Amino acid sequence: MHAAVVTAFDAPPRYGVVADPVARSDDEMVVEVVAAGLHPRVRSQADGSHYSSTGELPLVPGIDGVVRDPDGRMRYAVLDETRLGTMAERTVIDPRRSVVLPDDVDPVVLAAAMNPAMSSWVALRRRVDFRSGQSVLVLGATGNAGRMAVQVARLFGASRVIGAARDETALASLRSLGADEVLTLDRVSAAADVDVVIDYLWGEPAASAMVDLITARADRGRQITWIQIGSVAGATCSIPSAALRAARLQIVGSGIGSVPGHDWQAELPELVAAVSRGTFDVRAHAVPLREVEQVWTASPSDGKRIVLVP
Repeated sequence: MHAAVVTAFDAPPRYGVVADPVARSDDEMVVEVVAAGLHPRVRSQADGSHYSSTGELPLVPGIDGVVRDPDGRMRYAVLDETRLGTMAERTVIDPRRSVVLPDDVDPVVLAAAMNPAMSSWVALRRRVDFRSGQSVLVLGATGNAGRMAVQVARLFGASRVIGAARDETALASLRSLGADEVLTLDRVSAAADVDVVIDYLWGEPAASAMVDLITARADRGRQITWIQIGSVAGATCSIPSAALRAARLQIVGSGIGSVPGHDWQAELPELVAAVSRGTFDVRAHAVPLREVEQVWTASPSDGKRIVLVP
């Protein structure tokens, strides 16, 4: 069968031929892939930089997608760490880690939305005690995951949602998604009294934002919860020790390992339902799988998530 194949961590996957997948137990099912999103998490899988990487090659990337099972039903499936991902004509799934989809679902939209939406959805539901009426600041709010986080926070009853990023033009579009305010990164102190920060940046921007927020915070004894999810601005962050002593700051991470697999699985049906009924504004761009090498490093000017279709 045809698939995107990674043979070196310093080169994009190439469209090639690999052996047909085989179900090796009663808990596995061979499925046809309908659509698979090209997420940042998939890129880090393919270049070996993700913390879950085993360093084994070759591999077929892809961590989730819309698939068709042997009975003809479409499912959204999340894969375990595997070298046979969803960027192929067929793959193997554990049906317990999948959700059967409505007949009228758009597979490209669902494949584009689930991974970026899941990051903030699971973080607010499973990593912190988020309550309706709390306020949320999203750092890196103009990326796909950040845009979804603005919408997820609003859906969960946030009293105030603030989006922050570098691009002032892109920030303006967040108001139509439910953001009450938008701020460039040099102005985040205006959100000093926020309850929860969802951070997709890390690196120097996060360190600066943390100091700015704490310095301007009116009541430093009131807890601020910082959820670290992404690191597009840097893998490390130099946080001054005073920032941890000068305020009631709680920093938690949300991702593979910090959230048990059964917790991710438990949230899938409700998130699938929300995406399927059009709750979120989703930007998606379908590309044939055979063009994987050409689009691998592309960043569409319209901000749409690339979805590979076999």
